[in-house]
Formats: sequence, structure tokens, C-alpha cells
Amino acid sequence: MTDDSPLHALTASAASARLAAGTLTSEALTRACLERIAARDGDLKAFAYLDPDRAIRIARELDKEPRRSPLHGVPVAVKDMIDTADMPTAYNSPLFDGHRPSLDAACVAVLRAAGAVLIGKTETTEFAAAGRDAPTGNPHDLSRTSGGSSAGSAAAVGDAQVPLALGTQTGGSTIRPASFCGAYALKPSWSTVSREGAKFYSVSLDTVGWYARSVADLDLMADLFGLPGDPAPVAGPAGLRIAVCRSPEWESTEAPSRDALMDAAARLRDAGAVVDELTLPPRFDGLTAAHKVILHSEGRTAFLPLARTFGDRLHDDFRSRVENREGFSADDLIAAYDLAALCRVAFDGIARSYDAVLTPSAPGEAPVGRRPGNPVMNQIWTLLHVPCVNVPAFTGPNRMPVGVTLAGPRLSDRRLLAVAAALAPVLDRSAA
Repeated sequence: MTDDSPLHALTASAASARLAAGTLTSEALTRACLERIAARDGDLKAFAYLDPDRAIRIARELDKEPRRSPLHGVPVAVKDMIDTADMPTAYNSPLFDGHRPSLDAACVAVLRAAGAVLIGKTETTEFAAAGRDAPTGNPHDLSRTSGGSSAGSAAAVGDAQVPLALGTQTGGSTIRPASFCGAYALKPSWSTVSREGAKFYSVSLDTVGWYARSVADLDLMADLFGLPGDPAPVAGPAGLRIAVCRSPEWESTEAPSRDALMDAAARLRDAGAVVDELTLPPRFDGLTAAHKVILHSEGRTAFLPLARTFGDRLHDDFRSRVENREGFSADDLIAAYDLAALCRVAFDGIARSYDAVLTPSAPGEAPVGRRPGNPVMNQIWTLLHVPCVNVPAFTGPNRMPVGVTLAGPRLSDRRLLAVAAALAPVLDRSAA
């Protein structure tokens, strides 16, 4: 985006600078976003709840206050399985239509205290897990999916309806939709952002993340949430060591993602980076299966209260987990936990030899329809608890976005973002 971009298309960083300089008001920015939403969202369906009058009123009041943070006055959308005290949180479940939490989720409270305009709630897969799909289309082709479960957040940012949006990831629910919708996204290291007040699915996998229009915008949020790692800027790609990892799930990729990964590696080599091929040790081959065991086993715990309360009114996907229809045993779960722990230690050791690990963000372009898509390229990274950044760098044969992921060792989030900022002008030609 350039300085003469329409207000609704400004990056959060550019908007923040104008707000700080007094050349832009939060009310004007919020109105521009709301106008974009009104023009586009009838077909896109990124938003589950929107109250324009409320959002404008909040923005107007923030314009009267001293600036609290760089995000003061910047609109942010919130995935509708994250509690908001002043807006409904329905989880895309018919059981919770009109549900009004009494408190903000912790991540929402941080944003509200920073002076962000919490503009509305975005569509999600039911309980960000299974059951009902989000109704959201892809901003680049409405016949295709925006992904899941953070469908609305990814689409809203990808469609320039809002500069920032909160999402979550338990399998691939932040990074995959970012790839499909052409947005930047960060899945932070596990446990670095509080999950309090967001619907639980898997206590050892669920991670709050966010969408943006640039790495600098991701970093604004990372700074606000106090993410770990060295934030010192990286001069450029020359001399950086990048590991290209096809991952154990390479056979699940399609030509667009394979081409994107190889093209990314070639661009980085041409820019002076040292690019190596990385094959993970054989034990990593079991991580996708381990992820499923943990997901379903911890999902049983998360959805048991709903099953006991609502019985047959609860979608069968959730009752399946509660009833353990997959038949996972306690020994299966212990083995999955043990494998994950061993691989986390091993991957940290491997990744510390590089500045970033480059890997696919999704199997390919967004598929036709509004099903969530396959999270297989993301699950091992979620299970490893490592930070991941989607860079929307490529376009597939159907003119749909195809992203690549940069990953690093656990708790290296700010360093990974600094590396991503150095690599984005090479990978994402629109950022050059």
C-alpha cells in the first residue's frame, strides 16, 4: 500500500503514523472501513456481527483522548469465538445465538486498553473446531473458500475491510486462511498470548494469532502483546541462512504450493541468502498423527460440558469427540505427548542453525466451495509450538494467492518477524 491508498486500504502502520501526526482521525478511518464492509460484505460474509454506530461512537471518543499506544484509533476485527463484553459471541453455533459474555477475553482487553477500535466480530467454524462451516467466501474469488476456522478474519483483512484481525490456530486456522486470502499472518509461539476468554478446543495446541497487511503490522501487535525474541531489525536477505523444508506432508501439496516454495527459494538465493534443503528426522513423520490424537483427546475434555448440557442438539462432530469414536487410548495420548516433546527439543536445535525455516502454508490454492480446506501443512508446526509467519508471496494458475511460511524455534517470535521483514520485499513483489 502507498501513501495515496484509500483510507480503508492503509496498513495499520501507515494509519498509526497518520493518526499520531494528526492528519487522520480514527472516526474517518473507521468510517472508511465500514463503508468498505457495507460495499463488499453482503457477498463475502466476513462479519458475523457489526454495529456501525457503536464503532463510530468509540472511534469519535478515542479521537478526544491522548494516544495510548501505536494502535490507538486503529480498527481491529475479532474472531467470533473470542469473548467481547460489548458485542455478542455466538461461536457460529445455533446454541449460542445472541450470547453476551460479561467480560472481554484477555487478548481483547489488551487491545481495548491500547485504544484499538474493536470494529466487529468475524465468522468462524463452529467453536473454531468442527460442526458448522463459516459462510465466508474468498475475497479474490467468491466461489472459493477463505479457509477455516478463522475464515472471516482472514477474508476481512484480505479484502481490505479492516487492517488487523484476531484469529486462532489449533491445526492450521490462522496460517492456511492467510495463504488462501493473501494476508500476512502470525501464529505466535504457543502460550505467549493468553487464551483466557477464547473458546477452548485443545489446551496444548490452541494459539491466538492475527492477520495484517504487512510484517510491520504484525510486529505492531507483537510489541503490544509482549512477544518474546530479539526485535532488532535485520539489514536484508544477504547472508541469512534459510532452510527449505518440504515437511513430512509434502505428498499432500499441489503444484501451486510446490512451485511457490521452489520460487521462494530461488528468489532468496538470488538475493544473497544461503539456502539449504532441510529434511526433518524420521521421528517427525509421526507428528501429524500425534496432532490428531491430542486434538481429539483434548477436544473430548473441551466439549464434554456442552454435550452434557445440550445433548443431541450439539452437532455430532463434537459428540463424536466426547464419545471418543476414534478410539484413542490413554497410551495413544501419552505416546503423542512424548513424541511432541521430543520433536520440539529436536526442532529447536535444528532451527537455531538457521535464520528461518521456509515451508508451505497450505496444500495449494483455496479450493472451490466454502469448506475450510486441509490443515495438513500446518499441524506439525502447531504441535511443535513454534512461531509461524505467512507471507502472501505468490499467485497460482487460477490467480489465487499462495503463501509460504517462515518458522523459527520456540519463543523466537520477534526475531522471526525481523527476518520476515527483511525477506518480504524479495518474496512478496507487492511489498517491494
